[in-house]
Amino acid sequence: MRNAAKNSMLIWKEMRKLLTILVCAAACVATAADRRAPGFALMDSRGAWHDLADFRGKPVLLALIQTTCPHCATFADNLQRAQEKYGDRIGVIAVVVPPDTLQKAGAFVAGHNITYPLVFDMGQVCMSYVRSPDLKFPRLYIIDGAGMIVSDNEYSPLTSALFEGSGLGPAVERLLGASKK
Repeated sequence: MRNAAKNSMLIWKEMRKLLTILVCAAACVATAADRRAPGFALMDSRGAWHDLADFRGKPVLLALIQTTCPHCATFADNLQRAQEKYGDRIGVIAVVVPPDTLQKAGAFVAGHNITYPLVFDMGQVCMSYVRSPDLKFPRLYIIDGAGMIVSDNEYSPLTSALFEGSGLGPAVERLLGASKK
């Protein structure tokens, strides 16, 4: 009987931990929703300027990455596949920050055959999006055609399918479906 009570108590504690994690995750997502995406204009590794306003009226996948991050490398390839699949129905733009350089960004673009803009930021854009002193990579902001952030996703074991698996396609499909309504 004592073992059963002890096991029940352990299960209860684990369920409370899980519930706490889920509530915190929901709060994080809720705070990102319905916030206007901060505007920016940044230069890519080729010297071309890209403005978020260039994508006005279409959904945008805005990725914050580092060229040395293995999860970011896989995610960059997934973003490229999304760009190829959905074409001009979506905008895709990736942002890198120091310690990356324009040269590292250029090599990353060439090594991954990236056709979407990979722009260089000195930190202001990232901080206006992240709004936290703890910047982790990769991070994905999904912005609707009206310029509102509808999803803020940071890489974790719970979100790895979005970044490294097949989760990006369904997220884009939901976004495109919502933009038709």
